[in-house]
Amino acid sequence: MTDISVLLAHAEQAEAEIKRLEEEVATLQNPQKLIAEGVVSPALEALQNENTKLKYQINMLKRSITAEKSRKPDYMVSICTIVEDVFGMAIRKAFPNIDNPPVMIQGSSKFADYQCNSALNLAKILKEKGQGSSPRDIANKIVQNLPETSYFEKVDVQGPGFINIFLNKNFVSEQVSELLNKGVRPPRIGVKRKAIVDFSSPNIAKEMHVGHLRSTIIGESICRLLEWVGHDVLRINHVGDWGTQFGMLIAHLKDKFPNYSTVSPPIQDLQAFYKESKTRFDEDEEFKKRAYDAVVKLQSYDKEHINAWKLICDVSRKEFQKIYDRLGVTLIERGESFYQEMMKDVVKLLDHMGKLEYDEGRQIMYVPGCPVPMTIVKSDGGFTYDTSDMAAIKQRLHDEKGDWLIYVVDAGQGTHLQTVYAAAEHLGWYNSKLTRVEHVAFGVVLGEDKKKFKTRSGDTVRLVDLLDEGIYRAEQKLIEKGRDKELTKEELEAVKKAVAYGCIKYADLSHNRNHDYVFSFDKMLDDRGNTAAYLLYAYTRIRSIARNSNVSQADLQKAANSTKIVLDHPKECELAKCILRLPEVISRCLDDLLLHTLCEYLYELANTFTEFYDNCYCIEKDKATGAIVKVNMSRLLLCEATANVIAAGFHILAINPVEKM
Repeated sequence: MTDISVLLAHAEQAEAEIKRLEEEVATLQNPQKLIAEGVVSPALEALQNENTKLKYQINMLKRSITAEKSRKPDYMVSICTIVEDVFGMAIRKAFPNIDNPPVMIQGSSKFADYQCNSALNLAKILKEKGQGSSPRDIANKIVQNLPETSYFEKVDVQGPGFINIFLNKNFVSEQVSELLNKGVRPPRIGVKRKAIVDFSSPNIAKEMHVGHLRSTIIGESICRLLEWVGHDVLRINHVGDWGTQFGMLIAHLKDKFPNYSTVSPPIQDLQAFYKESKTRFDEDEEFKKRAYDAVVKLQSYDKEHINAWKLICDVSRKEFQKIYDRLGVTLIERGESFYQEMMKDVVKLLDHMGKLEYDEGRQIMYVPGCPVPMTIVKSDGGFTYDTSDMAAIKQRLHDEKGDWLIYVVDAGQGTHLQTVYAAAEHLGWYNSKLTRVEHVAFGVVLGEDKKKFKTRSGDTVRLVDLLDEGIYRAEQKLIEKGRDKELTKEELEAVKKAVAYGCIKYADLSHNRNHDYVFSFDKMLDDRGNTAAYLLYAYTRIRSIARNSNVSQADLQKAANSTKIVLDHPKECELAKCILRLPEVISRCLDDLLLHTLCEYLYELANTFTEFYDNCYCIEKDKATGAIVKVNMSRLLLCEATANVIAAGFHILAINPVEKM
């Protein structure tokens, strides 16, 4: 079976359309029949013109089919999509009088590889049309109208109309071979988008804390997912680097380090520096006045105050970058300051459009469907988050040409963001049918007491402390298992980082992001269950199988080109089918941006592999000498395919695997 066979469903659909058109052309080419049916000459002329158009359409369809059959896909096929296409054709053929009939395919049911559950819905539709039929009869009719394909081994109807679908082993084998030869590739995504992802977003002069953890981890993985499938991604860090707080920070900087402009001050502990300035601001009226004066000068772009502001921002930026480097996160900073002049333009535009109303000195804008108006200009003439977010969304839509905007922000900002989106659409800045603008919300991180995660003293947990604690605990766990005696110093360093950071990320991503989750080092470092530790160990174990069998990567690649993947044992077949589900899992993640689906799949794949390995010998050794007697290359290739898929999943989840643990 060639690569193009996966396009069979689309080609067959086009060929069916050609057949229909050719029948129409045959009718139009018989003028005597048309006259006998009462068609007068003007109408005949019009139909002959239609005949010409239909012939042209046939030729175009034939060219499309030829092009499809000659194309070499550079993506992994989604078997679920193939099943949907084939059954969609059968349903439309069986029930041509139903517009857009439901094609309901359930993947990997316990009864079969896939299941078509459309019969029940079709029965309701037909009943409403006065054409009642039992779901089971409908299911049988669908099966009778299936096109001839080599995808399925068998298809049968069970119960009240469920259609069980079993994949052809040869098709599965060939798809695994293609994966090994062409690599793990993303599914076909159709239109490539310019995606702009807003995530992390800490505040300058404040340390990153556990509250930034979820946005940073989820945002990075979403970016990797979108980039991997081929979208153009702009990663934006919308930091808080402007506002009244900078007045007190600059005033405090000038008092504490008067020569700051020539000698760089040691203000690495920004949290302490911020608290000192805040205390003075709250308790010292004279200092507060100077702080407000500093704000005015900063907003007037006074050179001295801009330089002081830049110094504070640079110190913060370096501290943030240390965290991002440890977590493997990449961002482009676009702070509040970036949008300052744009906010003025937005206010002018809204005023010109007659959208602003005065309310107790404020300028507000009502947005259809939103209960609370947006405050665009405060009574003191200052701007708000509403103003900056309106400037930001406009810039991202119009200047950056973004057609998929993603805001990875906690669930508490939901109402605000929905108002911003509704306002932008109301103003005609985008059309929600063409541009995808969405809030990727997430819950909070809880401690093991199920309350908001804090230190014992009640302070917010600093992110750097959390990462350091993860490294310490991972190292202790490795020492407990005696890994420090088996690994070199460099290997141990790499492993503890991979385990610590991987576990922190996976603990977050493996939970539905819409829910709160409990942060527990003990659970996330457990190498049993659905954890990064378990998956990392499983991956390392799989990679070691080929090494232990003295088969090199070059040998594996050569075998991938010449060795048929044999699926005689049920566990071989089960593993191969699980491997091939990656494209449909990725497609689902792209639809809802819920990454726990990918985590669940990787965990299932690792478990399926364990069952395969326990039941299917890959290497046979002499019991007396331990020498390798036989290597089952087909099974070794299944190991390789499994490891490659897990590695692709790790890349999306920003988890760094190691070859030896």
